[in-house]
Amino acid sequence: MPEGTTTWVRSRSEPERSESAAAVTSQPDQPAAALLEHRPTNAEQMAAFATALHPHRVDLVRIGPDDDGGYLLPDVLDGTDACFSPGVGTCSDFELACAERGMQVFLADATVDGPAVEHPNFHFIPKFIGGYDDDTTISLDAWVDGSCPGTSDLLLQMDIEGAEYASLLAATPALLRRFRVMAIEFHFLGHLAADPFFAIAASVFAKLLASHDVVHIHPNNFCGIVDVAGVPTPQVMEFTFVRRDLVVSDGWATQFPHPLDIENDPTNAMPLPAAWFHG
Repeated sequence: MPEGTTTWVRSRSEPERSESAAAVTSQPDQPAAALLEHRPTNAEQMAAFATALHPHRVDLVRIGPDDDGGYLLPDVLDGTDACFSPGVGTCSDFELACAERGMQVFLADATVDGPAVEHPNFHFIPKFIGGYDDDTTISLDAWVDGSCPGTSDLLLQMDIEGAEYASLLAATPALLRRFRVMAIEFHFLGHLAADPFFAIAASVFAKLLASHDVVHIHPNNFCGIVDVAGVPTPQVMEFTFVRRDLVVSDGWATQFPHPLDIENDPTNAMPLPAAWFHG
């Protein structure tokens, strides 16, 4: 895990409550939201958060379409048994490219009837991916264990509109280590400005960095940039992680956008802010 990661985590000691906070908690008719003490993220914490996620420099290839739906991944996919792709939407070109490489491709999305294209290697379930299992939702561990049990190497491509946090927090480290590469779109990053979201997101990224390195970040320019404690932060970003045993980085990635990057919205250029890479 990169140095400085522990500076993301707030003190576990309980802060002293102000008189106003005590008054709020003593009133049973107050709405539940009033009981939350929104502690703002300070500049040091946010800078450490972004720095710990600086991408390492490795060779990348583009998988999928030359527009929204394509991802930059390290070229370590040979030997990958299967791709798990929660969040199907209206484009399945990335998954098709994986299937054409010989992978079995498992897709899950309760908002669509199936993938946008068909392939004999596709296996679709109409369920949400989350942090628990019930009639409409399945956890990553249950999905993978039921679809591709064992210890073979896998690929994860995840775009599930905010459910990534609960899903990844619930995933076991053993499962995460099976993924050679993870391409994950993280949403609501403007909410890093305060707890409880900052603490949740920091826990998710720290968990991923225990076994993987960030090798690419691509801001989704449909969603804009906000200032979070002095750090310009795209509200949605696609992160690519590679398992640490698979590549040897020769330093930090310094060129953003990458030559293979393509804007989600071609009419709105939005480069990755400098705080998010080792410039």
